[in-house]
Amino acid sequence: MMQGRVLTIAGSDSGGGAGIQADLKTIIALGGYGSSAITALTAQNTLGVFGVMPIPPEFIVQQIEVVLEDLGADAIKTGMLHSAPVIEAVSGALVRHAKGIPLVIDPVMIAASGATLLQEEAVAALKDSLLPLAGLLTPNLPEAEKLCGHDIRSVEEMRAAAQELRSLGPQAVLLKGGHMEGNDLVDVLATSDGVEAFTSTRIPTEHTHGTGCTLASAIATGLAQGLPLRDAVIRARAYLQKAIAGAPGLGQAHGPIDHGHTVQPFTA
Repeated sequence: MMQGRVLTIAGSDSGGGAGIQADLKTIIALGGYGSSAITALTAQNTLGVFGVMPIPPEFIVQQIEVVLEDLGADAIKTGMLHSAPVIEAVSGALVRHAKGIPLVIDPVMIAASGATLLQEEAVAALKDSLLPLAGLLTPNLPEAEKLCGHDIRSVEEMRAAAQELRSLGPQAVLLKGGHMEGNDLVDVLATSDGVEAFTSTRIPTEHTHGTGCTLASAIATGLAQGLPLRDAVIRARAYLQKAIAGAPGLGQAHGPIDHGHTVQPFTA
């Protein structure tokens, strides 16, 4: 199996738990090779997002182009794309330079702390420019509700919403149910073959910062390594569960997870 080259296009998390940092940790933990195009710098920790410095769209595109022209990619994952100009610039670069490369879109809209990470006017650009390029869209419930325009309150409504989101252009949708109440955590995968629910036992913890970034990057790594989508989702969910269970307990609020649980300690 190939190592798998994954280009992540996302924002930087100074706390290291989410964004580009979580993506690259995940990719290497699963045996892939990660490269990056940074879309924004954030000043954040486990307590929240305290500042955002956008990267000019033309420089984001330059990062994408130089990576793909030299290192290449077997899968691409997008995260925080905070404005319509950024979404349109990234979409254009992918159309020009990444045809045929699987694209996993994590539609980062709201941080766990409640901070808004996607401007309101950018939602239309996301739907029009980027979603039709996606091999897989991985929204959580609040993001899916924003994209669908209505509440999602049950697993049956999740199944219907996942199909509704597919109608916006993605080839497949993994609708994540972590925000729903209950001991069971259900994610719903909708593809051209139908809808399948994956259930796991919820781990009682506050340390879940970066779980969305991590899951999307783990799936992208699997696709880059040649796994079928369903197998990539199953492996990614298992990796994430162990990462949550082993969270190191850092920070004063929603702390990071253990991305390195697959990595053996180095001894000289």
